[in-house]
Order: sequence, then C-alpha cells, then structure tokens
Amino acid sequence: MRTFAQRRGRELLAALCSTAMALALAALPLTAHAAPAAGTAGAAAGSAQGAPERPAPGPDPGPSLPAHALGRADAPLDNPLKGFARFYQPGSDQNTGYPHSLTWSYFGLSEVMNDASDCRHYDWGALDSALDETASYGNQAAIRFYIEYPDGTGSHPANAIPPCFDGHVDNRVNTHWNTISPDYDSPYLLDALKDFIAAFGARYDGDPRIGFIHMGLIGLWGEWHTWPYDTDTSNDSYPNYMPTDAHGAEIIRAYDKAFTHTKIEVRYPESAGGAADDLPAVGYHDDSFCFREGSPLAGVTLPASMGGASYAQLQKALDHGVENRWITASMGGEVRPQIQSTAFDSWPGGSGEVDDMKACLELEHTTWKINEGSAGYSPTDPKVAAAVRLMGYDLGVDHAYFHDTAQGSTKVGVRISNNGVAPFYYPWTVSLGLKDSSGKVVTSWATPWDLRTVMPAKIRAFPDWGVGSDPTYLTYGRAQYFDTTVDLSGVASGDYRLVMKAKNPLEDISPNAKKLRFANSGQKADGWLDLGAMTVGSGGSGGSGGSGGSGGTTDPAGYEAEADGNTLTGTATVADCAGCSGGAKVGYLGNGASLTFNRVDGGDGGTTPVTVHYATAVARSATIQVNGGPPRTVDFAPTADWSTPGSSTVRLDLDAGTGNRITIANPSGWAPDIDRITVT
Repeated sequence: MRTFAQRRGRELLAALCSTAMALALAALPLTAHAAPAAGTAGAAAGSAQGAPERPAPGPDPGPSLPAHALGRADAPLDNPLKGFARFYQPGSDQNTGYPHSLTWSYFGLSEVMNDASDCRHYDWGALDSALDETASYGNQAAIRFYIEYPDGTGSHPANAIPPCFDGHVDNRVNTHWNTISPDYDSPYLLDALKDFIAAFGARYDGDPRIGFIHMGLIGLWGEWHTWPYDTDTSNDSYPNYMPTDAHGAEIIRAYDKAFTHTKIEVRYPESAGGAADDLPAVGYHDDSFCFREGSPLAGVTLPASMGGASYAQLQKALDHGVENRWITASMGGEVRPQIQSTAFDSWPGGSGEVDDMKACLELEHTTWKINEGSAGYSPTDPKVAAAVRLMGYDLGVDHAYFHDTAQGSTKVGVRISNNGVAPFYYPWTVSLGLKDSSGKVVTSWATPWDLRTVMPAKIRAFPDWGVGSDPTYLTYGRAQYFDTTVDLSGVASGDYRLVMKAKNPLEDISPNAKKLRFANSGQKADGWLDLGAMTVGSGGSGGSGGSGGSGGTTDPAGYEAEADGNTLTGTATVADCAGCSGGAKVGYLGNGASLTFNRVDGGDGGTTPVTVHYATAVARSATIQVNGGPPRTVDFAPTADWSTPGSSTVRLDLDAGTGNRITIANPSGWAPDIDRITVT
C-alpha cells in the first residue's frame, strides 16, 4: 500500500482540495493469468516485466488486389474514449472548452444504496440521469463510486456510508479530513460491497454510455488511501483505517468478475498488496499525473530511474512487473490539479512542478486524464494538440485494397496503423459501405475486423529495461491488414465511393455521439472514411480483375504495360515487379519518355472508365492522352513502395473499336511506374 509522509499529505491536500473546489463551483489481449486464490493479496512485488515481445505479423494483402494509397491528416481532438475528461455539471453544456469526448463524475454509494432496511436495494436514478445527460452531448462517462469525500462535491454527499450499514458496521473518525470511515474489514461491509459491485456490473457492464470505471469505494475519494490513517503507523500515532490486503483483494476481484466488457481501473499498482498483478483486464489511474513535489523535486509518475520518487506510479508498476499492463487494460487518472493550467506549456518536456510530460504519456501509455483545467486551453494550441493525439489510439489507414470495377462478390482490404501510445480498447463494429454521388450510403456490410489488434507502432523503453539510453524507442506494433468479401449483387450499376466506418455504439442512443475518426484526409465528419472510387458493374458475380465471371458478364479488358505491342520512348523500360500483374512494369517514364498502349478496345465508343494500375513510393503526376488528342494531367498518390501497385480511375473519351491509343507521359518530371490499365 502507498504511504504518505507528512509533507506528501499537505501537498496531496492542496491537490485534492483543488479538485473538490472545482466540483463545488460546478454545483454553483496478454494471456490472462490465474487470479490469486481466495484470501490472498495477489502476487508479491517483484521486478520489472521488461520490454514486451513484439506481436506476430498478420496477413499481407494478396498481390492481385490493387492497392490504393490514402493520404494522412491529423485526427480530430475529440475522438471518443481518449484525451481529456471534464467534470460533470448537471444542466451545463458539456462541449465547451477544449475539445473532448469524456465527462467525469463521482457518485456517493449512499445515493444508490439508499434503503435503510435493505442493502440489496439499489436506486440507480442519479447515475442514469448523469449518463443520459452525458450521452445527449455525444460523450461517454468516466465514473467512480466513493464512501467518504471530504466536504462532498457540492452535488454529492461528503458522507456516503449507506444507511443500511447502521448497527452493522463500525465507524471511525478521520480527524484530519473530518470524514467518517467505515470499518473496511467488516464482513457485513465486504459482503454488501461485493453485492453492489455484482449488481453494478450486471446493469452497466458494456453500457455504451460508460467509457471507464474507477474501482473506488475504498478510502478518501475512493482513492484507496486513508492518509494519515493508513498502513504507515511507524512514524505517527494514527491507527490504520485501510482494509487488509486480503479484504482489498476481494473488492478488486469482484470488479474484475463483474466487468468483462467495460474497462476498469484501480488507483495504485500496489493496491491490496498488488491484487491486480495477475488480472490483465485491470488498468490503473494515476490521479497525480506528471507532478513533481518535495525538495529536491521528485516526480510522482515517472520512475526513480528518471528522477521519480520511490512511491511514483510507474516505479510501483515496475516493482510489481505491470508496466506493460496497457497492452490489455486502459491507463487513466487525472493531471495533478496544481499543474493543469501549465501542464503543456513546456511540451514535450516539463518545467518546475511539471515533469517531462511526453515521457509521462509515453511510458504510462496514457489513454485519458481528468483535466478540468483544459477548459482554459486554446483549441489551436499545437502543444496540447500534440499531447492529445499521442494519448491512447491514433489510427490511420495507409492503403485500401480493392478492384476499381467490380460486380457480384469482391474482396476489400485495408491496412491500419496506430501512431498513439495505446491500443483502442473496445470491439466496435467496423463496416464497409458504398456512397452514391450525393454522399448517401446506399449499402453497407459489417466486417469481423478488430481494431483492438492494431498496436502502437513504437513504444518508449524504460531506462530500467537496459535496452539503451533514454529516450530509446522500440519498434512494436505492425500495420494490420484486414480484408473481407462483400456482395455487390444487389447494388445498382454505377459509380460509387467505397467507405469504411468504426461505429460508436453510443450512436444507437444519441444522435450526437462522437464518431471515431481515422487520421486520414478522406475522413468525413459522419464517421465514414473514403477509401476510393469503385464502379459497380451490372449483374454477374466474381470480383473484377479476375479470370472471368459467371452470369454472362465480361471482366474489364486488361492491357499490360510490358506487352510487346506497346510503344516505349526515351528512357522508358520494362522492369521486374514482384507485386505487379505479370511480374513486370514499365518504369523511367516522364522527362520526355512515354508509354503508349496500342489497340485499346473502346467498345461502342464514348466516355469510358479507364483504370491505371501504377507503383510509386512518392507522389507523382502524369499526362494521359487519347489518340493524339489534348493531354490530361492526373495526380497519383504514393503506394506502399515501388513494387506494390495502386490504382486510379479516369474517364476517357474512346473511339469505337480497337484502334485506340492511350499514351502516358510527363513532359516536365518523372511519372509513376505503370503496371497495366483496365478498360470497363
């Protein structure tokens, strides 16, 4: 258990009183290990876990599926389930101040357990009212239940001991904080708390209105300490009001059992003697995040190897070997109230009482923080924006893989990377869809894709791991490739935009639900990410670009760049290309060199979709000319590399019959390498 020296207690008082004042003014997956056996306090403190093993690579896209490069852009600051949380203020606009998607609130246990004669009677009205109001603003809630809260919150009671405890549970007075502490070792209390947790989970586990739950219940503010009436009795005359580690472990295990979907967090890695050490679903919340205190100043988040105190949050995580818990569980808490207004002034480092903020975020793998002081931040502050985008997940799609023209069943794939410090923790449904020319989604398909598997691309190493001097970054997550087959048989022929969306379940409750948005330039405010143009053919089955479909339809005509009948000028040359159709491409186009596809079939003539399959590791442009007519300039986005084709579709005016010539060139620069063209 954490112990507080007298100096620590005074500074803790200032921090927590700042939080209480803000509330008062407002009124105005790692493999799971076996759980500890009943009656034990969890694993004993050991040593650092060390650098985690890099996840195994997933599948790669098939070489026959054309690649479409997507542009990157900054993700919005109020992406759901990450960033800052503001205090719940009943009746107030929750979307003022710095952009955010989380709302924070405490609740007194006596507000739910309010029947003096029945500890199993639960009135959830206060919680439901707050959750409904928060959802109406499109936000998710982060919450904690408490029993004792010095001076109350202004809208919730200071003494939240349920009335059904009267006559069954002894009470003690904490004269330092003027609170009443129940006997946390009382069998009656322990049974009542475990029954409450079970009922809490049965009603709210998986509720889309809730993002994160602090275990709470024990100690001042539900923070699992009763300073100065705590376990450290060697240097003071105060008795210990905390429960035994064994009894605290019962509460932690009860939460772990009751909540198998909603993310839960406990205050300290050493809470209940480290009872959560072997519970991979339990995260931690650092409520004094990135603060430095004492003389000389020492950090209360960063480990001792980085100037932190012996009781610092990450030092305790190292002591218990849970510094990599972020892989399976969320890391929350609060920016220490004293520094909230200045926490990011010196980003990426810190100054004075503010510790190295970027290091705090990277080593803790922070997803979210209570930060009432963020109300005063400018939404255009680039330092705060950099920190918020680093927190939690930052998902982007670098390539989509699909045939530009398709009918029947066709395969669609995407490759997603994560530039944040933590994974996305919820199994939100990812769907594909088609938008028509008016922007309406005309059809959609749910996929089995799991965003939780997209791990951060790099992680920062603790100096304690001994893998290099600080900062050392280790390559960790890989861009994850997902694909699925969609059925186009019911879709009318025409030109569409292929789109993708990860649905926030809160959208089923609130029309204002914040959408998960990817870090891509094609991301739309409605949540749909534009993957590129797709033309749907009429009838038939089978994806385009194959060896022919059934049902009497013909695949688009394909013309290889390296074919003997084409005309190459200047430096243009045929080169091997493992990912290209036919294993070859034509490169060194542009700067006077050209490639002409001869004898292209224009069918009955007229405007015809022509798809150019190309490869380029950098953005390039080219001119496309039909039958010696005026050239048309087309921009080509980068592909994964020089051997992974992408595609771009243009509509060209072709003559009837097979005498068409299509020339690709660039008079003033290099053009992309060309794999082939297909003509619908």
